[in-house]
Order: sequence, then C-alpha cells, then structure tokens
Amino acid sequence: MNIRPTLRIAFAGVFLLFLNACATNAPTAPGPLVGTWTNSLGTVWTMKADGTFNVVNSKRHIWGTYTVAGDTVTIQETGGKTAKGCKGPGAYKFRRTSDSLTFTLVSDTCKERIKNVTLAWHRK
Repeated sequence: MNIRPTLRIAFAGVFLLFLNACATNAPTAPGPLVGTWTNSLGTVWTMKADGTFNVVNSKRHIWGTYTVAGDTVTIQETGGKTAKGCKGPGAYKFRRTSDSLTFTLVSDTCKERIKNVTLAWHRK
C-alpha cells in the first residue's frame, strides 16, 4: 500500500492532535486537603481543588486561598468577616487520614485561626 507523503503527514498531525487532547484533558487528582471538613466548634471548612476555600461558623463567613507544599499548608484569607489580626497568612503542618485531618502550627499571628485550625477536623 503506497500512501502519499502529504496524506501521511495529515494522519500524523491528526494523531498528534488527538494525543495532545487526551493529555491536556486528563482528570487531575484532588489535593490532599480537598473536601468539606467540620470541627468540634461547628466550623465548616470547604477546601476546593482550585486552591480556594470557604469557612463558615456561627460568627464568620471567610474565604481565601491556600497552597500546599509537602505536608505544609499556607492559608490566606481574601474576603469575608475576618477576625482582628488575621490579615496575613498562616502556615500549618497537616496530617490526613481518609476521614480526619489535623494541623500543627508552624507560624500564624491570628489567634482565632490558630484556635480553629488546630482542632481535629472530620470529613463532613
């Protein structure tokens, strides 16, 4: 079978196009903190795969961003009713099992955030 060179190039181009589409549309694994969590104070913390979060409790509704590097998460509120002294980021080491999440303080100036974050969290 003798296929013309231009036809071979066209087939190769289509193949590479499909291969690229498969590679760029592959589902990504959720991050280690993704999910909805609750603690003993009734705080509900939703961590999204896009690096954003929402926190709701009886006093506040806060949202922001987070980044994970190894076993450390850095949290930064970007909106909502933040507590006094909570404008800067907080950093915590974390440990996760299938249904629980615990944090250990690395650095944070926000006393209310420390109080909430360092409690045990359970998947909601």
